[in-house]
Amino acid sequence: MGEELAEFVSNFGTMVRLAQEAQQGSAAGRELADTLSAHLGAAAGTVPIVVEEVPAHRFIDADIVLEGITGQDARLVGIGGGDQRHHMSLSDMLQHSQVYPSFPLSQPDYANLPIGPDEQRQTVALGLRLFRRDGVPVALLQRSAEPRYGRLTASVEVLCTEAEVTSAFLADFRRRMQSESVLKGQILSYSTDSFGPSSAGVTFHHRPSITAADVILPEGLLDRVEKHALGIAAHREALVAAGQHLKRGILLYGPPGTGKTHTVRFLLSASEGTTAILLSGGTLAHVSEAARMARALQPSIVVLEDCDLIAEDRSFGHGPQPLLFEVLDAMDGLDDDADVTFVLTTNRVDMLERALAQRPGRVDLAVEVPLPAEAERAALLRLYAGSLSFSRETVGTVARRTEGTTASFTRELVRRATLAAALEQVPVADEHLLAAVDELMSDGASLTRSLLGSNGPDQDVRAGGTAISPGYGPIATTYGHASPYGSTLTLSFDEQEPDDQR
Repeated sequence: MGEELAEFVSNFGTMVRLAQEAQQGSAAGRELADTLSAHLGAAAGTVPIVVEEVPAHRFIDADIVLEGITGQDARLVGIGGGDQRHHMSLSDMLQHSQVYPSFPLSQPDYANLPIGPDEQRQTVALGLRLFRRDGVPVALLQRSAEPRYGRLTASVEVLCTEAEVTSAFLADFRRRMQSESVLKGQILSYSTDSFGPSSAGVTFHHRPSITAADVILPEGLLDRVEKHALGIAAHREALVAAGQHLKRGILLYGPPGTGKTHTVRFLLSASEGTTAILLSGGTLAHVSEAARMARALQPSIVVLEDCDLIAEDRSFGHGPQPLLFEVLDAMDGLDDDADVTFVLTTNRVDMLERALAQRPGRVDLAVEVPLPAEAERAALLRLYAGSLSFSRETVGTVARRTEGTTASFTRELVRRATLAAALEQVPVADEHLLAAVDELMSDGASLTRSLLGSNGPDQDVRAGGTAISPGYGPIATTYGHASPYGSTLTLSFDEQEPDDQR
């Protein structure tokens, strides 16, 4: 019985060996290991591999940098072998090839990735670069992030027989990644990803085209914000020489719909060449990476929209403290000479004030953006009316009747007047605007006014006669957001026409 079992095992082992040897393409399956060994001048499986991880949103930069530093004489090839190549590191592939040679060479994998709002670049998603650095052969595998296969970050895997050459090459790679980026001077927002923050990418936005005349705020307010956000950089050398910091924080607070986001859009329009990073809701969890990116790509603006929504919430953070404290710590962690502006907006200054008091010094300018006064409501009417010819008397009447309303309410007035005239097939006239006011200011339209961010006559009034909405002000205890991570920032910064002042 024992002899029969031994013979069976021997025959089975022979069958397995013959099957392996008969595998179709087994010779081609050794191409990866053979090519690397021939290029490096040593058995590829014995050469140490150094892995450099790259954030998913910086992979396009890595591709551009690698193309430049590997030189025009570099050879670029792909790796075949089906999906298993995505599950294995280069080291795993080489070890696997010793027993199961199943990685032939092929054409590189490519992916089209954005390098701007309207531009894309064909990027090597999985490819092997063979080149020489200072006469020493180097092999490099670059691959994009593939969350489906458990790869949440992109990577660069370097093989070289001389450790000093590998170290020098990667040091050069890191330096260039800091200074050469398609993200520099762009307007960006992080895209959320179900696989986690580390796998999220970025979205490019067109820079708005907004002038100061398109922003209706109390006199002097916009100029004050612009000088603090953008004017300080003009005196960079003098401030640094005097040992003063360049980084600054601005808090824009006020009821919904008063113009905070519109003010941010103006700052983006007026800061051509400045990198802007937009965070809101759940993407505020990326604030640490945003701060690092802002430092590397300065001058920069980091916009943190609706910070009150995460002032006391711990569910989105990476530690025991509220996420807002992580935001403030990231602001404080930048070097003093970093030309970075943080712009925070909130509808609930009472909640944010408590957090800022526990982390003093992060914000050095707080500006209230109030509901528009009568003169500003008239200016908003003229702005949104454009070429429509409403009389001065009607504009004044409407401005007086719409106390406590916002810019979005004013724009809706003009839209409804235009629609009514179109239905009658007549030119827009004063009576259409007055009829729209009657409709929207009626008792039956209170919910519509609320949805437009405007206040009804029964709501509280601040000193000076300006109405405030429920949930705003130092005594407020509730607010009307359906989701704890909702946001008034829609990231619609690509529009070229005047937008609602949020």
